[in-house]
Amino acid sequence: MRKRQLHKQTRHASLARAALRHWYHSPLLLVLESSLVGFVAGLVVVAFRYVLGQADNLRVWLYNNLFRISTLWLVVWAVFLTLIGLFFGWAIKVRPMIKGSGIPQVKGVLLGYVQMRWITELPLKIITSTLGLGAGLSMGRGGPSLQIGSYVGLGMLPLFRRSKEEEKILIVAASSAGIAAAFSAPLAGVLFALEELWPSFSPLFIASAMAVSIAAEATAALFLGSGPVFSFAGIITLPLQNMHWVVLLGIVCAILGDVFKRALYVSMDVYKRFDIPLRFRPLIPLLLSIPLGLCLFDVLGGGHNLIEAIARGGYSLRLLLLLFVCKLVFTAICCGSSTSGGIFLPLLACGALVGAAMGEALELGGFINDSQKLNFIILGMAAFFTSVVKAPITGMVLILEMSGNFSNMGNLVLVCLSAFVMSNLIMSHPVYSVLLERMLPPQKTH
Repeated sequence: MRKRQLHKQTRHASLARAALRHWYHSPLLLVLESSLVGFVAGLVVVAFRYVLGQADNLRVWLYNNLFRISTLWLVVWAVFLTLIGLFFGWAIKVRPMIKGSGIPQVKGVLLGYVQMRWITELPLKIITSTLGLGAGLSMGRGGPSLQIGSYVGLGMLPLFRRSKEEEKILIVAASSAGIAAAFSAPLAGVLFALEELWPSFSPLFIASAMAVSIAAEATAALFLGSGPVFSFAGIITLPLQNMHWVVLLGIVCAILGDVFKRALYVSMDVYKRFDIPLRFRPLIPLLLSIPLGLCLFDVLGGGHNLIEAIARGGYSLRLLLLLFVCKLVFTAICCGSSTSGGIFLPLLACGALVGAAMGEALELGGFINDSQKLNFIILGMAAFFTSVVKAPITGMVLILEMSGNFSNMGNLVLVCLSAFVMSNLIMSHPVYSVLLERMLPPQKTH
């Protein structure tokens, strides 16, 4: 009798262990873990985004008020920027993985080329990105937010005993949380991770990335409010007779997007050619930001305020072209210096300027009316993103979510397709793949 009870208890214990193993290895648990990672990553990125917003407001106040009053404050500001630049030089010297946007670094980790140390690198990434963008460098929050999300996922991995494949899924999914929280664009976060970081369709990955992105975006909405990132009013649908202008805009953005990428690479090569020590490189764009801020303030920062300003109108064609050239060159100088910061917002700003310039030229020629120019700004952002990143679906969905208007869906598909095809015809390579190759020793890229 006792043996039978013991056998029964052992059998129940085995069934319980089997059920526990089944639950642990089930997709549902991975999705729940992903949601937890997305919530934590969302909190960190939301805090990062909030501080960036305050730093932007402070910079606007300084240039509009304090620096107009006394040159002494400009000297103090120059000294402050010099100290920041020296700190940047030290930070990227001791922790090279915090350089640049962070997207090539995450790709390198997934491919097994490099490793990230989240404990020391996460706080340095946040601090350097905040100081650099707040000081006025033409760099964005998208890449740093993606890397911050991946750091959070990496730090939470010890909580989940998973296979190597599932660990990679969690890291990539956490990266999509960074994009979702940075731009309030959960679907774009999933698609970017799929197009750029995880180029193989997996239902388990899609479920995890969606759980992470939704949790991160919900966190952003809770603390920063819901709604699209850009406040675009009066978006209308372009008539069919203007479709050839949409195709032309995609072609122009593909060519200028390639110029944008080549400017980044040339800037990196120039810093190396003149043998400027890594610890002094951030000083160049930081000090250059002072005269630019006094003469052409719109060029400073990532470009969010610039995009909304040109959407409101009032910019001449000549000024739009000047802003585009200066924004492109200053972005290249900033990125070439190897300091922390992404290119998402700067490239969107360049695309918006191209679209605004084309819309202005078409209106002057009598081909469109004033109410249709906003469409070209939005389409220019999507086309420029497609050209630079070579991720057309992400570009289309990102702009849809950031603008909060889905009436442009057909036009966005057409302009992204045009930009992607033209980009392939001129053999323009994806920017993050090229940056990864440049980051790694030659033998690791083969």
